[in-house]
Amino acid sequence: MTADRVAVWCGSVSVSESHLREHEGRLASTPGGASGRLVPIVDENRLRSLVTAWGVRASGGIPLLGDDRWNATHWSELCQLADGAVVSPDSAWAAFTSGSSASPRVILRTERSWSASFSAVTELMELTSADCVYLPAPLSSSLSLFSVAHARSVGAAVVLPRAHSFSPADLEHATALHATPHALRTIVEALEGGGIRHRVHSALVGGAHLDIGVRERAEALGIRVVSYYGAAELSFVAVDTDGLGHRPFPGVELSVTDGELWVRSPYLASGYLGIDGALRESPGGWATVGDLVVLDRADRLHFRGRVDGAILTAAATVVPEEVESALRSIDGIEDAIVLGLANAGVGALVSVLIETTSGRAVPSVRRLREEARSRLAPSHLPRLWYWTEQLPRTPAGKPARAQIRRAIENGEVTRLD
Repeated sequence: MTADRVAVWCGSVSVSESHLREHEGRLASTPGGASGRLVPIVDENRLRSLVTAWGVRASGGIPLLGDDRWNATHWSELCQLADGAVVSPDSAWAAFTSGSSASPRVILRTERSWSASFSAVTELMELTSADCVYLPAPLSSSLSLFSVAHARSVGAAVVLPRAHSFSPADLEHATALHATPHALRTIVEALEGGGIRHRVHSALVGGAHLDIGVRERAEALGIRVVSYYGAAELSFVAVDTDGLGHRPFPGVELSVTDGELWVRSPYLASGYLGIDGALRESPGGWATVGDLVVLDRADRLHFRGRVDGAILTAAATVVPEEVESALRSIDGIEDAIVLGLANAGVGALVSVLIETTSGRAVPSVRRLREEARSRLAPSHLPRLWYWTEQLPRTPAGKPARAQIRRAIENGEVTRLD
């Protein structure tokens, strides 16, 4: 890797390898440095944010990258969680998963839990030091953070989006991409519109179910697609190179017990900082996040959702109970039930049925969204809002979730627009 080589592109602006090394050196020589500390980082300037994060990591610290769209209260709570946190000496990376402002979660990882998979990912993407990897997901996503570390290990450059949404100009330098199915679909649609020159030869796609039609359309444009299943806690689990189903990712052992997928591999996270999440472990190094799967006759995995009902939407995993707790704090909402409604673009749309205070006017959806935005991370915001005078409940008084889903799907409740 030459010192004058471009390490990161963002639009027409770039950062060289020599600049990164210079920044790393300055941070490492700072009294106290960042060694062994969890360092929260958020900056609307993506280049600056990434340069800072890489300097923290190179000096022995653990970068915790946030999203500049998060509200101040949400970010303050995350910083408080990180402040003074005692972490294992071998911790190297941290990323958010399944967190709202009510109970943010941070996943901690060792260096090897990611680097052990680098060679397999390099082979799957056919990546070389001449490539530029486009990352259309936020830097707070473990998907993006992994790819930054991976690309630098190969000597490839990283291409960051110039805005929060895809722009065709982002592809100017890109030769590969690591993205969600929704992002791939957006890129494919833009390329199919014509007038955009691109050199993208491969796409690594994860975070949700990839529609076979999107895969075929991408391949018709000359983009070889490799989709995978993974989780922030487990990293890579299974890979699909041909659209026929997932097989174990290299180095991963799989076991299915009562339909639930268990994993053993060198890629597992160390655990959570603060509140525990979906990760469960058993003797012998096995772990699960509660995914339900079926095996076909060719021993390929097909995913059927989570045991706990978590919603997989775009690159995020949303735990309904966390969102419900936040929504119940909104004046006028007596109760709320959150569920995912199938959507071809993002896997599922976060949706909510609310029960409002008797005798009061139903809040406007505009006010509800504003209130929710002040309480929840962007990935956890309900996209569809429904209202009822009384939530269907079981004889024990608990919300009848299956009945609620049917009521929404059958149009038996009022949609708020």
